[in-house]
Amino acid sequence: MSRLVMKFGGTSVADLERISVAAKKVAQEVANGHEVVVIVSAMSGKTNELVGWVRETSPIYDRAEYDAVVSSGENITAGLMAMTLQEMGIKARSWQGWQVPLKTTDAHEAARIEEIPTDNLDASFASGHKVAVVAGFQGIGPDGRITTLGRGGSDTTAVAFAAALSAERCDIYTDVDGIYTTDPRIVDTARKIRKISYEEMLELASLGAKVLQTRSVELAMRYQVPLRVLSSFEDDISMTAGTMVVQEDDTMESKVVHGIAYSKDEAKVTLVSVADRPGIAAAIFGPLADAGVNVDMIVQNISEDGRTDMTFSCPVDQVERAENAMNALKTNGELNFAELATDKEVAKVSMVGVGMRSHAGIAAQMFQVLANEGVNIRVITTSEIKVSVLVDRKYMELAVRALHDAFELEKVA
Repeated sequence: MSRLVMKFGGTSVADLERISVAAKKVAQEVANGHEVVVIVSAMSGKTNELVGWVRETSPIYDRAEYDAVVSSGENITAGLMAMTLQEMGIKARSWQGWQVPLKTTDAHEAARIEEIPTDNLDASFASGHKVAVVAGFQGIGPDGRITTLGRGGSDTTAVAFAAALSAERCDIYTDVDGIYTTDPRIVDTARKIRKISYEEMLELASLGAKVLQTRSVELAMRYQVPLRVLSSFEDDISMTAGTMVVQEDDTMESKVVHGIAYSKDEAKVTLVSVADRPGIAAAIFGPLADAGVNVDMIVQNISEDGRTDMTFSCPVDQVERAENAMNALKTNGELNFAELATDKEVAKVSMVGVGMRSHAGIAAQMFQVLANEGVNIRVITTSEIKVSVLVDRKYMELAVRALHDAFELEKVA
């Protein structure tokens, strides 16, 4: 019997009514002949509430106890989902992470999955259970303590189970009906993409698209897990629904650009007049990494008289960390620069498409489109299937709309 993994996010299990709707979708797949592993998130808002309680109790908290508290939201949802399925006449039971067991590293709050032995689940299915409802986001560390995988970790849990069980596919049910060419709230002609490659989805996820957690896409790509994103708020669960994330095929290259992503919470930091010498990049970005600053775009200006400017982007809420790290280096005499200039009013806009590999001039066309709209580009980075630019935040939506129109993404399917 084939196996299927179905994951339901917080909005899809927000209350008992939504859990009942989700359970009916599970029942349809059972009726289609699948053994189903259901991965559930905590009810919408519950994790934030639990995190708030932890921080109110102990501002400098024990991270292991944090995991013990915040993982409880998924346990509640799993039990309620299993009971709902039982009321529908489907033999189901709930599983917490330690019961499976989902084995992780010991990095509390940000553990990584190491192994999912399937013996217990296999025995459960062999005994007649049709559905295993697993609490997402959580596992068990080497010391036997509960761990959590970081926010959005239920997506990663679902893909990991699909890989471990050699599932037919992994369906991610959420509050949107698929992956769009860009945010429909900005561009009303944005179109749902029927099929997208792992690489494109990974770029879109890392560049600001919030539909799938980046780690889950990385895992799906590594283990070639067919991944589908679809809405829990619509009745259609047939294979024509949602967006499939799959291995790249020839038809994908015919679409030069597949999507436009953006991230508005960006900042630009420039170290003015630093020494242009071997090791200067390591001297700057090593301490930034140690300070937990997530550096993205990096540009080094042409050297003049042995001095150069080093510019990078990072999330706007990490600017203070970056400033503290750089100023500490200057105070200690480890790094000399004339000025530390920051700009918190920028945004990143990116074009993604596997067809860019085989089509020359796409970056130039992008730059011309933005120039025609009077949008000044502050920083540029590229890869084989992506071009990203940093622009003034006030022009972000204009840039997204202009690029979507210029590359006729309303025709992408």
